[in-house]
Order: sequence, then structure tokens, then C-alpha cells
Amino acid sequence: MMIMKLCPNLDNQEGLETVLEVPIPEEMYTKMGSNEILRWQNLRNFMKARSSFDTSTYLLANSDNEFLTLLKIVGAPLIPLRVDLENYTRSSPIKDCSIEASNAKYIIHQYVAACGGNLKLNSIRNMYAVGQVQMQGSEKLLGDDTVQDGGNSEFGGFVLWQKNPDLWYLELVVSGFKVSAGCDGKIAWNQSSSQPGHAHRGPPRPLRRFSQGLDPRCTASLFINALCVGEQAVNDEACFVLMLETDSEALKAQSSPQAEIIQHTIRGYFCQRTGLLAKFEDKKLVRMKAAVNNDSVFWETTVESVVQDYRYVDGINIAHSGKTVTTLYRYGKSHKHKRQIEETWWIDEVEFNIRGLSNETFLPPADLKREHEEN
Repeated sequence: MMIMKLCPNLDNQEGLETVLEVPIPEEMYTKMGSNEILRWQNLRNFMKARSSFDTSTYLLANSDNEFLTLLKIVGAPLIPLRVDLENYTRSSPIKDCSIEASNAKYIIHQYVAACGGNLKLNSIRNMYAVGQVQMQGSEKLLGDDTVQDGGNSEFGGFVLWQKNPDLWYLELVVSGFKVSAGCDGKIAWNQSSSQPGHAHRGPPRPLRRFSQGLDPRCTASLFINALCVGEQAVNDEACFVLMLETDSEALKAQSSPQAEIIQHTIRGYFCQRTGLLAKFEDKKLVRMKAAVNNDSVFWETTVESVVQDYRYVDGINIAHSGKTVTTLYRYGKSHKHKRQIEETWWIDEVEFNIRGLSNETFLPPADLKREHEEN
């Protein structure tokens, strides 16, 4: 699948082509209109509040806002725990650990070695990645076992920047809509073209995409204090399963008066043959509190990412493709609805230690910054 970085200059055939902020797949560009002029006009509408597309069937969303919300959930979720990219193998001594914990530490040290070793990973000061996504949705309604397919696949692209220790920024464009997310070391946030910025509760945390084989330090730091809970095959490869339970204090810090996070569990599947991460899985249960009565609604979100196509970039072993399946299950006294979104992703470019990458790249929107400072 080809990715576009330049758009033709239709106003001046001899002029320079326009550099796209977020590279996009050619399939996405060709779906924007019947000719070059219409496609270019639609492309420029990315930053506008209202899109020029009919999105009533995109991922089975009923509105633009619902589609954007799904993009944030699937394309820009955070992991529940903070990581230390500079001391990613720091943990409690093995002599003070259980057998399950000491086994996990050994597995992570093997993973670090398989990804290039400490010397290479410690040399990373910042990184840049460009990738593509292809998404498709389906849903199952109350009392009906029939699965409704979301129709055609939606194509998009993303650009991701990261700078140690807690600075990162993502721009994701899918089917004419743009979602941005970032962290300036103090506050993590997301926003879109037609929705106001939203600050995440709790301490700054990494983007989930970093743990899908893109940044081995993030994965190592996350699972160094996990427990080895067994073995399981992934794509016919025997894997060790490492598990983390988010503690009650972290769950409380990330909850709000309207939404209580009851549980958030993370599992990593590490190949016994190669030592590399083969699958990343997390499951979250949230109770939405009713404003009038005691009829709460529960949201159960399960995200499973199969990680593959490892290649060396500057001596560091990076996953270049994978498939993520996100299942959203809403249930309660009068609610029962399940939606599933499949995302296939590819990494086209990865660069480390970009010169001149400023901290200003990671600043949050002005309104969020003011709100955070006032609080």
C-alpha cells in the first residue's frame, strides 16, 4: 500500500507540491472525490469542524462526533501505567520477588537483548514514525446474535513524535477526520477537528502504540514488574504470558465523578523462540454512573494487538506491522450492545535521534494548558 507525502499543486502546475502534515494512503486520497480538484478541496477540509464526507456508515457511526470518539478509543488510547524510559529495566531485586515475578524479569531482559541490547536502546534520545491504518467495524445489538458489518474499510495515516522522558505527540487522519493527542510531561490530552480538547486524568502516560513493538524501552519498563502467569501460543509460536494489574490508587486517579474505572489489566505475550513481543492485550472495565437513578451502565473495552514484521532500524529491532482488534461491550439493566473494530497497521518510516526536535512540538492546546495551570 503506497503512502502519499505530497499533494499536487493544482493552482500552479509548475509550482512546488504541498507537503502533507500527515502522510495518507493513496486509497484514502482517491476516495475523497471524482477528480483531483475535488480531492484537494476535501483534503484541505481536514482541519475544519465539519467534514465534506457522509460518515453515517463509517465504522457504523451514527454521527461525526461518534466516529471521532471511536477514532480516539481505537487510534489514540493510553496505557494505564507510567513508564520510565531512562531506567526501563529498574525493578526490585530478584531475591525479594516471587517465582512468577523473577521469571518475568528474566523474560524482559531476554526481550531487551532481542531488541538490540541496552547499549542501543540507551542511545535513543527521540524518535519519529510514519504509518498507515486500515479500519473496519461491526456491531451486535441487544437480543440479536446477528453481526452487522461496517461495510468498506476506512484508510488513514499517522505521524508520531517522541522525546524522552514523557514527551510525545500523535496526529492521526482517517477518512477525512483528524485526531491529535500528546503529552508535554505534565498532562496527556487529545482533541479533534470538531471536538474540544480533553485532558486525561492522572499522571502523564504513554500512548498505547509505543507498546506495540515500536519502542522496546516502553514495553520493557511496563512489564519489568509483571508476573509470568503461564504460556500460550500466538500464531503457532509458544509464548510466555506476563500480566499486570493496575493498582487501586492508579485507577482512582484516572477515574472521574461520572466514570469509575473498576479494573484495567495488561498482558504481554513474549515469544519463547525469539524473545520478542508477539501480542499485547489490555482489558478495562468502567462503570458509568447514572445522573438520576442507580442504574449504572458498564463499558468493557478489550484491545488485542498481534505484533509482527520485526526489522532492525539503526540496530534496534522494531515491529513494522500488526493487527489490533478492539471490542467495546456496553451492558447494564436496559443496555446491551457490542461493537468491534479491526485495525490493521503498518510502519513506513522510523527515525531515531532527530536533530532540532524542540519541546514546543509537544505543547498541549492553549485552552487545556490554561485550565491545567488554574487547577
